Amino acid sequence: MNKPLGFAAIILGLVASARAELKLPAIIGDHMVLQQKQSNPIWGWDKPGTKVTVTFAGQTKSAEADTDGKWTVKLDPVLANAQPQVLAIAGTDKKDIQDVLVGEVWMCSGQSNMGFTLGRDWNGDIEAAASKDDTLRLIKVPQVGTQELKNDFNGAWKYSDASSSSSFSAVGFMFGRYLHKILGVPVGLIDNAWGGSAAEAWIRRDTIEKDPRFALLMDNTHQHEAQAQTEKAKADYQAAMEKWKQDVEKAKAAGKTPPRAPQSPEAWLNGNARPGNIFAGVVNPTLGYGIKGVVWYQGETNAGRAYEYAQLFPFMIEQWRKEWKQGDFPFYWVQLADLMAEKPEPGDSTWAELRESQTKTMKLPNTGQAVIIDLGEGRDIHPRNKHDVAARLVRWALVKDYGQNFPYRSPEYKSVDIKDNKAVLTFDTFGTNLYTFDVDEARGFAVCGEDKVWHWAKGKLTGKNTIEVSCDQVAKPVAVRYAWSDNPVCNVFGVDGLPLTPFRTDDFPMVTKPQPAPAPAATTTKK
Repeated sequence: MNKPLGFAAIILGLVASARAELKLPAIIGDHMVLQQKQSNPIWGWDKPGTKVTVTFAGQTKSAEADTDGKWTVKLDPVLANAQPQVLAIAGTDKKDIQDVLVGEVWMCSGQSNMGFTLGRDWNGDIEAAASKDDTLRLIKVPQVGTQELKNDFNGAWKYSDASSSSSFSAVGFMFGRYLHKILGVPVGLIDNAWGGSAAEAWIRRDTIEKDPRFALLMDNTHQHEAQAQTEKAKADYQAAMEKWKQDVEKAKAAGKTPPRAPQSPEAWLNGNARPGNIFAGVVNPTLGYGIKGVVWYQGETNAGRAYEYAQLFPFMIEQWRKEWKQGDFPFYWVQLADLMAEKPEPGDSTWAELRESQTKTMKLPNTGQAVIIDLGEGRDIHPRNKHDVAARLVRWALVKDYGQNFPYRSPEYKSVDIKDNKAVLTFDTFGTNLYTFDVDEARGFAVCGEDKVWHWAKGKLTGKNTIEVSCDQVAKPVAVRYAWSDNPVCNVFGVDGLPLTPFRTDDFPMVTKPQPAPAPAATTTKK
């Protein structure tokens, strides 16, 4: 009887020993870059109650592993350093993190246009071939969608070279390379983008649940979650799969492109649109790592809910800042590019409304927007020119965060003065003058009268920051819009090459504003 008990005790002791091993998250590893001039958290896991000591750059910090085994220390701020250093950690055992640099760290987030790799850029082949640099470091976070908070991921820091850069975010990489070359310090980039992702998936689930502004979003989520887990949903999916297989065979026989496979209920539950999924599986494992800021390219998935996005997007930024506990760190994004067919007549647009919601988000401190309505492709949601996107985005960081002197902000609408049949628009030009590309006429404007019917208007520059617009069909205009369409035809820039930000002077109801449910039909009772 004693032998089995003794053997069990040995096994339990081995298990406990394995659990007590000093462990570190993937984000803290060889070749990492620490953010200069700010306190940097270093964390991991060890046996509860164990004293863990971290030594780096002449300083030593200690912490005790809590009841869950988690420990965290904060390193004092240090200056940028391109000389490799060792970060030594001692607990139940020892780990030396090799080749640690200090410089600037940026997170690159969003959906597919941020995830769009360098290798797919128009010049991606030569950009990758020229990317070898051992003081520019890259790490990618895998796409894991879950409601369970993850504390780690499979990944590792790598030197920038043709292999690592070509599979990295094109916008993120070129943004970071500009910083690296201009500032002359090491740069670390974290790529955690997920194509097709919705903004609500990037936010901690319980925070969005508690905010009454998003009650409709969460009501729809709860219904979707319940429906996706029914036997009927599973049966419907199986039937759809059988039909899809038949359709694929028919398409092949006819020499046509096969249709896409239907999405399983589990795919949505574990995917990139369910509120909280990406935060739990992708953001949380890196939460707290010392960063300078975030660059963001997302919004396409939320375009049909642009009205909601005006609150959801700034909410996400505010929540990330609270979660990171680094204050109002810089957060810069790319406004939606032009897409879809050019429309012959002016009118409403969901994409224009999403762009407006993005512009409104600049009310938050330390935020900025790169306008790219001239860089899109009408038939492709993924424009291949990411170089110019990154160049416009990095201007914000260079000026606002690093004290450089460059043009950085697109002209923006300031005011309108309407007299008779003319509207004179005044713009904030941020030190530049307005310029019309290709032709003298300022194109892309529309006006309407009291009837709210939009007509194209002629525009002309009347000063360094003013444009006069008029239309023969509108005797008394009441509102003006510019570049207000999915794929606008417009040509107003600053002389520095940054396009005028799309805008409207009206406050007409948005087409993406949720409509109240129709009242139930009246019923009569027969006697």
